[in-house]
Amino acid sequence: MAEFRLPKNSRITKGQEHKASPDAKRVKKFKIYRYDPDSGENPRYDTFEVDLDDCGPMVLDALIKIKGEQDSSLTFRRSCREGICGSCSMNIGGKNGLACTTAIEDVKGEVQITPLPHMDVIKDLVPDFTHFYAQYASIKPWLQTVTTTPSGKERLQTPQDREKLDGLYECILCACCSTSCPSYWWNSDKFLGPAILLQAYRWLADSRDEMTGERLDQLEDPFRLYRCHTIMNCANACPKGLNPAKAIAEVKKMAAERVL
Repeated sequence: MAEFRLPKNSRITKGQEHKASPDAKRVKKFKIYRYDPDSGENPRYDTFEVDLDDCGPMVLDALIKIKGEQDSSLTFRRSCREGICGSCSMNIGGKNGLACTTAIEDVKGEVQITPLPHMDVIKDLVPDFTHFYAQYASIKPWLQTVTTTPSGKERLQTPQDREKLDGLYECILCACCSTSCPSYWWNSDKFLGPAILLQAYRWLADSRDEMTGERLDQLEDPFRLYRCHTIMNCANACPKGLNPAKAIAEVKKMAAERVL
């Protein structure tokens, strides 16, 4: 029987265990992925026991407590703590999400935390977003026009046209959807992924934008757009409740309609 294993230097090893205070009554275990490229060591899982009676309700609260009281070297991103910035996106209990909006009590048993899947890891829970942001820049995510702006006025749109942007503008670019998509895992060098394609449709749907044809030309490619097979992982993973798969379907529809 063939045996397939990861290369020796990439196998995750068992790390350190950090116990909670003996006086703690409600203890929750957090199994956290650790990786420091400067150390030359394999990735590992460290286990931390957290006293829930002395901790906030969210996973981010636990991470901040662990970093402040048990291991100051633990590295992760965070900023707003309100589900707005998308900085603390990670895989929690097997599902991509935001640490600041994921309640500890919603994760049954031991809480396993890893970086977003299928992205290069800079350190611990911090993935490298360089390629992701470059893809975002490639769609030119700003209003593009040809006509001159009315003197002293904004470019106006009707309430009905404005409503078309609902479910699109709320995207916070946390990458939870893209990193839950198998097509993006295997083809991220060419496939733009759910988050970027949702952002692309946000500008295609904007009545004020005047570069629809050019935007569709840039997207219409066997890999950039059509690697999406609508398995809906993206909609399931989005912490804002958005539906990138629907936006991608709308882009495909627009591309087809201009040929007919």
